[in-house]
Amino acid sequence: MKKLNTISATILFTTTVFSASVFATGQHTLALSHYGSPSDTVTKATELMAKRANELSNGRITIKLHPNSELGSSDTQIDGTRMGTIDIVVVGNPYYTTFNEELNLLDLPFLFRDEEHVEKVLSGEIGSELLKSLEKSNLKGLAFYEIGFRDITNSKKAIKSVADLSHLKLRTTPNPAHIAAFKEWGANPTPMPFNEVYFSLKTGVIDGQENPVHHIYNNNLQEVQKYLSLTHHAYTAAPMSMNLDSFNALDKEDQDILLKAAKEGAELEKKLNREENQVYLNKLKEQGMEVEESPDTSSFQAGAKLTWDDYAKKFGNQYIQKIIDTK
Repeated sequence: MKKLNTISATILFTTTVFSASVFATGQHTLALSHYGSPSDTVTKATELMAKRANELSNGRITIKLHPNSELGSSDTQIDGTRMGTIDIVVVGNPYYTTFNEELNLLDLPFLFRDEEHVEKVLSGEIGSELLKSLEKSNLKGLAFYEIGFRDITNSKKAIKSVADLSHLKLRTTPNPAHIAAFKEWGANPTPMPFNEVYFSLKTGVIDGQENPVHHIYNNNLQEVQKYLSLTHHAYTAAPMSMNLDSFNALDKEDQDILLKAAKEGAELEKKLNREENQVYLNKLKEQGMEVEESPDTSSFQAGAKLTWDDYAKKFGNQYIQKIIDTK
């Protein structure tokens, strides 16, 4: 486990009061933390999961939700789950890659063609193996939630091709593939926690950021951004994982209930994202965002391929090829 700094450790240990699981007389109270705002689809999905887990267990399992990063930034939340001060977490895949580099696979730019392609990969052998890989980090992968296909916003100019990214200071995730790609594309990538993004955009610390349309709208980024380009340059999964010790302490029936409820929540989130993206895109236009709907994504391909090659040097090309070949 990576060494936590003093501040992060203090935050994590103080959250124990919120998140300690109760395993008494067969009753389980679990704390679930995530990044989503009250209107975000991940909030609706985890509410369904909590409801279904309680129903399926006849009240034995209670999941207490902590949305909107109220237990700390995404990296703090995932560290807390590994340590056991938080039971269940949903954060973007890039935050897992800081201790499980193999998961960089899912963040390689332009690797996934569309939502259907993503679903076939993550519901199959590759998805199962990647969730299983979390166990070496004291996490049990429950399901793949998602953030979705990422698009670029900024306050300076329309992004019609990769040349327009030159010198733009863009917030990215901490994922090495994202950072490397934006450097290749001429931008100045600036990793930071998402809960700092709105203020940083408003004050001009950064020029732009990249996230799916529904995430942009639900976090009001249109208030501090003028231009949106539908690059769909990378897909971001958001694995739901649970502290492995807490999961193993449950009996088999309750483990199966959590896995089933987690999957139902993930299915709802993906359905809502598909339905809401076009609605929110229209609302962003109505609220004054200038939208480039057909940027020249071919101009991004050379930089993207370099990140594929970097991954293959570390982990081989087998997973990449399997994903490409998935129809």
